[in-house]
Amino acid sequence: MTESPGSDPERAFEDHEAFRRVTDPTHNGEHDRAAAYAVTTTAFDGTAAVPAASAAHPTYELVVRTPTLEAATSDAVGTAVAVGWFETFRTRLGDAPGATRHDVSLTAFGVAEDGNEVVVRYEFEESNPRIAAQVAKTFTEYVEGTYVEGVVPGYEYEGPVADLIGQASAQGSERTAGGTPL
Repeated sequence: MTESPGSDPERAFEDHEAFRRVTDPTHNGEHDRAAAYAVTTTAFDGTAAVPAASAAHPTYELVVRTPTLEAATSDAVGTAVAVGWFETFRTRLGDAPGATRHDVSLTAFGVAEDGNEVVVRYEFEESNPRIAAQVAKTFTEYVEGTYVEGVVPGYEYEGPVADLIGQASAQGSERTAGGTPL
């Protein structure tokens, strides 16, 4: 018999098919974190940090890492294009709460470049751990979908972004005339 997770938030993420526990919980100093869970349903790395069961105001933190536009292409990307892409991506990511079926208010939100990555951080309070798990999954998928919708035509993409564009093209060709979601 396996050990069951120690808290309701942990149990909700353990039971959710979109997450697997990772060894190092996130501690940002403001909130006591019990555990961290990787999102398994997306091409980009997403990690949700769950609060301790004793938290008076259960606060969840989700960090999603995507490549920058330059890191996703085999081509040189001009500064104006890279800056415009990043600003648009950051602005659109602030709309993630509207993608859920739940009333979610962000307690923190940030998007920053870190080398060849864009680091997206959402923080929200939620008293129902099962809803929190669903929100974290939805936010991660929203980041991925927003990224794919924002790819700039005319570049040759590589890695997970090329795979995502290929999947979008294949799905489009099965339903309609085809093409990427651009």
